Amino acid sequence: MENLYIYMLAALAFLAIADLVVGVSNDAVNFLNSAIGSKAVSFKTIMIVASIGVAVGAMTSSGMMEVARKGIFNPGEFMFNEIMVIFMAVMLTDILLLDFFNTLGLPTSTTVSIVFELLGASVAVALIKIYSDGSGQSITDLTNYINNSKAIEIILGILLSVVVAFTIGAIIQYVSRILLSFKFEEKPIWYSAIFSGFAVTSIMYFIIVKGLKNATFMPPSVKEFLSTNPIAFIGISFLVFTLLSYLAVKLFNAKIYTIIIVIGTFALAVAFAGNDLVNFIGVPIAAYNSYEVWSLSGEVASNFAMVDLSKPVQTEPYLLLLAGLIMVLTLWFSSKAKAVVKTSVDLSRQDEGKERFEPNFLSRNIVRLTIGLSNSINNILPEPYRNWTNNQYIKPVSLVKAQDAPAFDLVRAAVNLMVASVLISIATSMKLPLSTTYVTFMVAMGTSLADRAWGSESAVYRVAGVLNVIGGWFFTAFSAFVAAAIMAVILYHGGAYALTGLLILAIVLLIKNYLTHRKKSQVQREEDQLQKAESSSTQGVIHESASTIANVVKRGNRIYTSAINGLATQNLALLKKNKKQVNKLSDEIDELRDNIFYFIKNLEEPSLSASNFYINILGYLQDITQSLEYISKVSHKHINNNHKKLKFSQVKELKDLDEQLEALFSSTQHAFESRSFEEIGAVLNDKSVIFDVVRQKIQRQVERTRNEESSPKNTTLYFGLLLETKDLLTATMNLLEEYFHSHDSSVKPATIPQEEE
Repeated sequence: MENLYIYMLAALAFLAIADLVVGVSNDAVNFLNSAIGSKAVSFKTIMIVASIGVAVGAMTSSGMMEVARKGIFNPGEFMFNEIMVIFMAVMLTDILLLDFFNTLGLPTSTTVSIVFELLGASVAVALIKIYSDGSGQSITDLTNYINNSKAIEIILGILLSVVVAFTIGAIIQYVSRILLSFKFEEKPIWYSAIFSGFAVTSIMYFIIVKGLKNATFMPPSVKEFLSTNPIAFIGISFLVFTLLSYLAVKLFNAKIYTIIIVIGTFALAVAFAGNDLVNFIGVPIAAYNSYEVWSLSGEVASNFAMVDLSKPVQTEPYLLLLAGLIMVLTLWFSSKAKAVVKTSVDLSRQDEGKERFEPNFLSRNIVRLTIGLSNSINNILPEPYRNWTNNQYIKPVSLVKAQDAPAFDLVRAAVNLMVASVLISIATSMKLPLSTTYVTFMVAMGTSLADRAWGSESAVYRVAGVLNVIGGWFFTAFSAFVAAAIMAVILYHGGAYALTGLLILAIVLLIKNYLTHRKKSQVQREEDQLQKAESSSTQGVIHESASTIANVVKRGNRIYTSAINGLATQNLALLKKNKKQVNKLSDEIDELRDNIFYFIKNLEEPSLSASNFYINILGYLQDITQSLEYISKVSHKHINNNHKKLKFSQVKELKDLDEQLEALFSSTQHAFESRSFEEIGAVLNDKSVIFDVVRQKIQRQVERTRNEESSPKNTTLYFGLLLETKDLLTATMNLLEEYFHSHDSSVKPATIPQEEE
């Protein structure tokens, strides 16, 4: 039997390492989003600062695993074998749940995950004990096993943190913006000095109270002063940091907002590693401590009550060092961490762009009600005040390209870090269970709302995104409870066999999620991805957009061929996949059209003819994709509805037409890939030939319909395919003629100058 528990400890050690990886991937959003979104410093610098913060936080962690050991359940009520089942169920559930959210790119709370997993597993085991030991206990005796007050406190903390963080973030950002405006760099030095005093004081207090309060090197006198004189500490710090900030700007022309962001990123990284480390290694360490106590007792596992688990135990420093090293490596190499950060940054960015989330009924109504409320408040406010605040929100003209511009400015990034630091510090000092993820994310959402980042163009999408993330948080709590309870029941009754099966299942699911995420990332980077044109002249647009045309032609060729092959072989799976491919192509064309506004804004005055050219080719590209969409849709519909298959003669004619288009598209693709625009003339010379082929096939089908055709569905499908092919050819030829007539090899393409690094 002892071998089983050694096996379980080995499995828990493996799961602890894996949980550190998926946990850091999820929680990196807490301390990276403000620095990355503002582009205050280079990405490499951000990662170095965050890595140092994570390492310091891990080493200064108290190692007191209170939540895992006795925070949720009363360990004295459980036997050693039952405790091991609980811990094993928790770790298996935790790693799978966090990895699932990371794969989706959604931030969730590791604190809430571990708490509700402990709650679910302990409730399941407690219910098994109540109804199986014949002692006459009832469901009401569950309170003897579970720490109900803690669970209720956690749930209230979730609800409270979401509302408070969003509201406080919005208020502080609104005040900061109307005082500093978007032209904050033009304000007097004492403006930024006072702002820096507030921000750095908040962040430093946060580092000390939240991150280092349990560090062994902190002298007891300092801890006592902080706990008894917090107001004095804050006041002195504010004066000192304000003076230092003023002198730094005055004497050394320091970039004070950048310094605030670097300090804030370090602070949140320290706090994350120092306090959330328990979420990843607390359970395995508690399991190891339990095993140590039981192995020395000589008792049977099912008779040894885990009373000793209530006692505090200091974690070995080398374990903290190892955990910190794993966290730092994950931070550098995890692509999932970047995906989670991207979700938070995208939802709070200042400018419009492609939105990740689709609007829903709730987001539309929230936006509608908010607009009505805003209009009502504006009607009450004096007009001079409205005019003054509107002036404060006027943004300076930026020459940086849209995709290179920061998601938001330095003021908002500093406010994000400052407000998150203050709220978490206050909650920590009051011993309230408050999720770092919830606070940092909702503060970012509140500041983006106050900064008017959610305009009429993007509000419904951003609100839908926030609702999705919040819904994911509550789904985390529910699913963590249920999944851990199910895992505990399986492990309790299945023993070693269940443990082996669940470990294999966990490994398979982790590998599957990893491969899915990697495939998704590769698709986003694939060579077929269409590129936005950014040149400032017609010739520049011609050369820059050539790769896009080549990609559209190549993919269009594939889509057309797949539709014909799917019809010929009645392959429904191929036609279904083809529909997805054409929808993806259509979405990318739509995204290029959405970029027209920014393209025209970037044009120089003498080069406005480039905009006409660009708009025309996008119109032709859309015509091409619409024809491909129709061909793909009707082909799929015909086979999906089990209609009569096409006749052999019809299939033969369609294959012949496909070969003609294959040659046309291949020549076109080569011309654009090699930038040999003169070759387009040769393609255009054969224009009448291929149109004649289509007309002949239409004529043959007319004759077939009059003499031998008996299926109306086949006739409708065949005519539809031929007529849409004709439209496809028309759009393609129009596109080629636009390039052929506009290209001038004697003119050097002009492009927008690149920003120096």
